[in-house]
Amino acid sequence: MSGTQPAPSDSSDTGAGPIRVALVDDQQLVRGGFKMLINSQPDLTVVAEAGNGSEAVQALSAVRADVVLMDVRMPGMDGIEATARLLERAAAQRKGSTDGDLKVVVLTTFDLDEYALSAIRAGASGFLLKDAPPEELLDAIRTVYRGDAVIAPSTTRRLLDHVAPLLREPTADVSRHAADVERLTPREREVFGLIAQGLSNPEIAAHLFLSDATVKTHVGHILAKLGARDRVQAVVIAYETGIVAP
Repeated sequence: MSGTQPAPSDSSDTGAGPIRVALVDDQQLVRGGFKMLINSQPDLTVVAEAGNGSEAVQALSAVRADVVLMDVRMPGMDGIEATARLLERAAAQRKGSTDGDLKVVVLTTFDLDEYALSAIRAGASGFLLKDAPPEELLDAIRTVYRGDAVIAPSTTRRLLDHVAPLLREPTADVSRHAADVERLTPREREVFGLIAQGLSNPEIAAHLFLSDATVKTHVGHILAKLGARDRVQAVVIAYETGIVAP
């Protein structure tokens, strides 16, 4: 088995200690490089590795991670299916638990990779290029863990602009999302439009002359009404429903 996992850490330390990261990639050299980089940071630690999606699902049944770096193209179970399974299981386990959400960042070689879009629609919180600068990778882990911004907004936006026609194809999900958008108040719709442009909470607050706390409340209501896991999911819905046009 290409992945090895240490014993699971106590889940009672949620919010304390380093951010727990799992690495899923079929190339051991890639995992090794990421592991060295991540473990060099005092606030990050690698808690699990896996060589494909099925190994990841198995490994993360025994070890709790906060953020998963997931290769999108792997033999056997790919990153799309693995992302969907991990997040479905995490959602079921989260009921009645104080543990934080599991977040997935998809890794790809191509910035216009439609596999990455499929993974985002499966629940991933965004994607990064494998050759991204080390600082960008580390920032992405911290940002997606906090959940307060869209990671790699320029890269994600380039992908969404590229596949915008696909996102607008009529489906049951798109129809449902359009109805959900109609339920937003005028202020929520205004905030939603700024989220879709990639603005962070402080940027939205400055733009609308609101407090950070008020913006945070609006964002929470918007995500709940849209049934979106996070801001990246909200941006996808904005493209689907025409709030954002490429």
